[in-house]
Amino acid sequence: MTTNSAADPADPADRPSIAWIGLGIMGSPMAENLIAAGFPVTGHTRRQDKLDRLAKAGGTAAGSIAEAVAGADVIITMVPASPEVEAVAYGPGGILAHARPGALLVDMSSITPQTSVDLAGKAAERGIRVLDAPVSGGEAGAVEGALSIMVGGERADFERARPVFEALGRTVVHCGPHGAGQTVKAANQLIVAVNIQACAEAVVFLEKSGVDLPSALDVLGGGLAGSTVLARKRDSFLDRDFRPGFRVDLHHKDLGIVTDAAREVGAALPAGALVAQLVAALRAQGDGDLDHSALLRGVERLSGREV
Repeated sequence: MTTNSAADPADPADRPSIAWIGLGIMGSPMAENLIAAGFPVTGHTRRQDKLDRLAKAGGTAAGSIAEAVAGADVIITMVPASPEVEAVAYGPGGILAHARPGALLVDMSSITPQTSVDLAGKAAERGIRVLDAPVSGGEAGAVEGALSIMVGGERADFERARPVFEALGRTVVHCGPHGAGQTVKAANQLIVAVNIQACAEAVVFLEKSGVDLPSALDVLGGGLAGSTVLARKRDSFLDRDFRPGFRVDLHHKDLGIVTDAAREVGAALPAGALVAQLVAALRAQGDGDLDHSALLRGVERLSGREV
């Protein structure tokens, strides 16, 4: 991988080879954005349709993790949670067993900060460098290459990986040592969840008051109440379209990370704890596979409306 972050981005010779592990709702478009930017990408996932999609976009499908990471300069993982990161990283068929010494492992999953710290330590024993680089922006941000990327690890590794990150996101920030990216992502998920809940409550309040909802959301979006959450979820609220961009199940997992990490450092999160319970209730009611904007359904149930 080149160490010159100022290299000509149009020159394919300056593009490190990428192994991509995990081609889900966000992983697939992110890998495709790297391909479009000129990076050679070899991907692996358990779903054949996702591998076919990668190949159609110009990538190379691999039948195993070992095949995908062999010789790769940069290995990127984008899987749901800490157990999945550990499953793809460790063991005889995992990344650490087959990546070449000197490779850079970039975990873009949302996991616990401690999992990231542990992974960095074990990878270092094999001469593999690690960055934790979770993202925010949901499916739309992944498709548009407009993600926010919060990175933990050595700054030198961050600078070397910057061209990769800049093909995936618009806001790319080094946040500190290993685990720092995950800590910032946990805070992000806290803010997003509380914001969605507030928007959902406002929608139900406005509708029950007989206000024209599209007009109300337009004016709210132009004032201090405006937010990226309100802008991106506006149509979901209006149309009750909860097709998953970021599933309730995953936000439930992330809020567990937030509350556990806050307990460890002695930070009180009263609003976050309440919203975590509301997300857990939504999941228990069978809405775990819906987009997290489906918090609206929970408010509607509490307000006596059938959903």
